[in-house]
Amino acid sequence: MSEPFPMNGSDTPAEATGASPETQGATRAEAVGPQMSIDVVSIFPEYLAGLQLSLIGKAVDRGQLSLAVHDLRDFTFDRHNTVDDSPYGGGAGMVMKAEPWALALEHILAERGSAAVGEGADGARTAGRAAGGKPTLIVPSPAGQVFDQRIAEDLAARDHLVFACGRYEGIDQRVIDWAGEHFDLLPMSIGDYVLNGGEVASMAMIEAVSRLIPGVIGNPESLTEESHEDGLLEYPIYTKPASWRGREVPEILLSGNHAAIARWRRDRRLERTADVRPDLLEKLDDLSKDDLAALERFESERSTVTE
Repeated sequence: MSEPFPMNGSDTPAEATGASPETQGATRAEAVGPQMSIDVVSIFPEYLAGLQLSLIGKAVDRGQLSLAVHDLRDFTFDRHNTVDDSPYGGGAGMVMKAEPWALALEHILAERGSAAVGEGADGARTAGRAAGGKPTLIVPSPAGQVFDQRIAEDLAARDHLVFACGRYEGIDQRVIDWAGEHFDLLPMSIGDYVLNGGEVASMAMIEAVSRLIPGVIGNPESLTEESHEDGLLEYPIYTKPASWRGREVPEILLSGNHAAIARWRRDRRLERTADVRPDLLEKLDDLSKDDLAALERFESERSTVTE
């Protein structure tokens, strides 16, 4: 059996992060252990190589995150490394076999069972893994719950996530049911469309979750201003120059009046959400009087334009 595709600090060359070996060594020495462990099982482990880049790769190198990708074919024993077979009852496509998945998941349970997970700088990491102390198994599926920012925040508080990247018509239901006895099982969808496999969905969820781990994002205040963080979409953003091809930055952003800027940004978030995702507004029950007045004004302006 080949080794899993590891993505941890000891396997990341200094050149990849721009840090010297001495700096890397000091960083690792200061670490108290990863705040989260993530395992991914796929028949295309190279598909996940992009996780080594950018902030996630740096978090792995700093020891904040432990990340390993496992090849499902390593848990087969025939000469062709077969992971699929025809479906009982007939029908198009192939179904992923139960036994390779069970062996892969058992391997991860055994491997991670004794792995220490650090508390992190804020001491707020969960003592358990999920409800009942089980690691969390996320199975990307169009039949799953729709992934959103609230779920990302919940998962970011857990210490061990496992992603099972299915292919073909999906995974034999028996191993899904079996996994529910050993993991906190979460079938998860990233939208109402169909992909060729679970790798893209897993990468999207891993990035959304990992960036919420304390210290992964350099400026934590930026997290509170992003789309969906409080149920609203983000406001428009601008940078220099103030005038570009006849288009000007809104004057309020150049005024230096921080209270007025904050109100303008809040209004733009409300306006954008009302235009693009009105369903999100229906879920909010903490809008202020100023927010409600702004929404009434936007609706009145829209009505005037359409008349």
